[in-house]
Amino acid sequence: METKQVKEQLEGFLKANPKQAFSAQNLADGLRLEGAAGYRQVLGVLENLADNQIVKKVDQDSYQFQGQKGDIVGEFKANDKGFGFVRYDENLPDYFIGPDNTLHAMQGDTVRVSMVKPAQSADRGPEGKVEEILEHAYTRVVGIYSSNTPFEGTVGQIRLTDKKAGSYQVIVDASTADEELHDGQVVVAEIQSYADAVHPKQLIATVTEVLGFENEPGMDIMQIVENKKVPNRFPDAVMKEADAIPNEVLKSEWEGRQDITDQPLVTIDGADTKDIDDAVVAWKLENGNYHLGVHIADVSHYVRPGTAIDEEAYNRGTSVYLTDRVIPMLPQKLSNGIASLNPNVTRLAMSVEMEINQQGEVVKHRLEQSVIESHARMTYDKVNQILAGNEEARKEYTGLADMFDTMGDLHQILAKKREKRGAIEFDAPEGSIIVDDQGKAIDVVVRERGTAERMIESFMLAANETVAEHFDKKKVPFLYRIHETPDEERAQSFFEFAKALGHPVKGDPANVTPMMLQTLMKKVKDDPAEQMISTMMLRAMKQAKYSPEPLGHFGLGAKYYTHFTSPIRRYPDLTVHRLIKWYTKNGYGVEAQEKYASSLAQIGVDTSTRERRAIDAERLVDAMKKAEYMEDKVGNEYEGVVNAALKFGLFVSLDNTVEGLVHISNLTDDHYDYDEKHAALIGRSKHHIFQIGQKVKVKVIRASKKDSTVDFMLVNPEEAPTTDIKVPQPSRGQFGRDKRDKSRGRGNGGNRKGGNDRNRGRSDRQGKHDGPRKERGQSGQGRSESNQKRGQQAAKSGQTHKHPFQMKQK
Repeated sequence: METKQVKEQLEGFLKANPKQAFSAQNLADGLRLEGAAGYRQVLGVLENLADNQIVKKVDQDSYQFQGQKGDIVGEFKANDKGFGFVRYDENLPDYFIGPDNTLHAMQGDTVRVSMVKPAQSADRGPEGKVEEILEHAYTRVVGIYSSNTPFEGTVGQIRLTDKKAGSYQVIVDASTADEELHDGQVVVAEIQSYADAVHPKQLIATVTEVLGFENEPGMDIMQIVENKKVPNRFPDAVMKEADAIPNEVLKSEWEGRQDITDQPLVTIDGADTKDIDDAVVAWKLENGNYHLGVHIADVSHYVRPGTAIDEEAYNRGTSVYLTDRVIPMLPQKLSNGIASLNPNVTRLAMSVEMEINQQGEVVKHRLEQSVIESHARMTYDKVNQILAGNEEARKEYTGLADMFDTMGDLHQILAKKREKRGAIEFDAPEGSIIVDDQGKAIDVVVRERGTAERMIESFMLAANETVAEHFDKKKVPFLYRIHETPDEERAQSFFEFAKALGHPVKGDPANVTPMMLQTLMKKVKDDPAEQMISTMMLRAMKQAKYSPEPLGHFGLGAKYYTHFTSPIRRYPDLTVHRLIKWYTKNGYGVEAQEKYASSLAQIGVDTSTRERRAIDAERLVDAMKKAEYMEDKVGNEYEGVVNAALKFGLFVSLDNTVEGLVHISNLTDDHYDYDEKHAALIGRSKHHIFQIGQKVKVKVIRASKKDSTVDFMLVNPEEAPTTDIKVPQPSRGQFGRDKRDKSRGRGNGGNRKGGNDRNRGRSDRQGKHDGPRKERGQSGQGRSESNQKRGQQAAKSGQTHKHPFQMKQK
């Protein structure tokens, strides 16, 4: 292929996928330019595009579209005052976009930006101008229909339920489907025209679906599901394929598999779990080592590449757990049926059998396809009772109790090994929301994590690490779960914070290791600063994701890590199973490697994106339901803990994990300034200080399910400790920006990357297979979207488009 043609195709492809970075090898494979010569040609073109600043180099061998020479591509973050910011790099300050230079971009749009004015200092980015909107974040909206409309030629308007776009007026045009619309219906609408200079706050849309009426049970959750574009209905083709799958394992399917139905495998899950995808067994060996078998449902046997089921599973990426329901990745016929390891029935499995020594090291392992049978469906509660020596529970499971003791011993060995290598344990409480038969939240309780829960986590981690190490050492294309080392800037900020609290971190922030942070956490255990340091450490972490690059998992202190243990609910695990089968059948040679080499990077990007979509939806539902629960608690007083101190107020968590905001306007006993170095609010005259981890007493003054918010005020703020810290007064910049204010229109979470990402509402399944809190706490960007800054409602305008009709006031 001619170099000119290669350049055009590469530039066009990267521009069409501006949010993603691709390796030179993946791009060469995509263009079918094989061998060293093809790779060198692609690499040469990419380097030329990088030299001309059309693409930017990411990591060592990946490239991402940047735009015309000198331009950058990033995500637009709108401010309700009309200006915005564009984030284009994790480590560099955002571009500031003035009100006249936004091109009416909306919140979340992918935009190309040119520089208007260079950066004035290290902590303030350059000023830019949006030159082009490459991708709209909003192509459809969800809201409440009203037949009242101020414009001729329209049939109504939609009140949006997504707060990020809530300031826009959505007009329903006359081309809407023939279905009769009624006031109060929840509708889905496709945007036909975006805001422009003439109509800066209006969108034109066509209603494509009616979900039901606003007050129907469950419609509150469905609005969030649709807003987040979570697929929630299986196409007919998928259900047809699922119906054709046998209800039982056929005898012909045993061929080529190891028969281990005689082993006393058991499943251990939450009492309400239906998609049971792992079984375990353990015994002590004569040499003093342990045998651990982790046997995972062989979903890949039933979900084949290219089928409708597979395409839908890829589109979903993961199951989504939402208070009173699960939106599964796979149809129920699979997730709760033939692929679920129900007791006393034959099932197909992918097995990892490990021999583990007294130091927790896997000295031998074997990966195989098997036929298994679960001998008991155990719950965490029951196993915890057995491990605690409950005689009645041990008698009930006489034949298995001794094995659970062995498992408990092995868990302690594995946990000690992880601790020794520096794995960091974030053990924040998780709230479980109880709803009535109408779906209304009636209670919030804290989930207990006992030895059984931690034991299963240990076993799943061991299996995931063993599989990852096996294929990394084979040097073949594979899909890993990675969690990269915190970058130097974030690490430096955290080190300074810890030092300011009197707990310096020993080590170099440019080469931070898990052991440094674990040592610090041990040092501050039960110290008043523990919660503060834990939270700020979490914010310094990067986001866990899927990648073909074996970069290890920082939080777990693991050199090798993948996701193998939950293919019923995670597409990456399904992919890993396919890779195991492929290499087992075809070997590890060059020809075998070509099968998946060009597709794994994209699978990693897409599944990581869909994981974040699921987590966002879960957070939003969690926040909404907790606010609903608190609506009739106004006036009540509670003990709580400050889990964030920011310029605009304090976030306080109650013992049951409900979180609310003490807005700065409700701190009336003094004038409070924000001290970024100590992450604290400090009173100017009385010198009271409020920091993360501080215990406070609060009164509920407002709770709104509609806004997913809970507001508190402090009771007896004068009881807070005092300080002699002096807060310097901020300098002011364009549009009155506070130099120290880095929230930049991102809601109450500011730019607290990493946030307090507890993934509440993920159910036991999430914690069970994602590692002991560590990975779960490092997968997200900031706090729940429910904590949107009061009055901060998204963008002011949209891209310039010619409207299909001139809207005239009636």
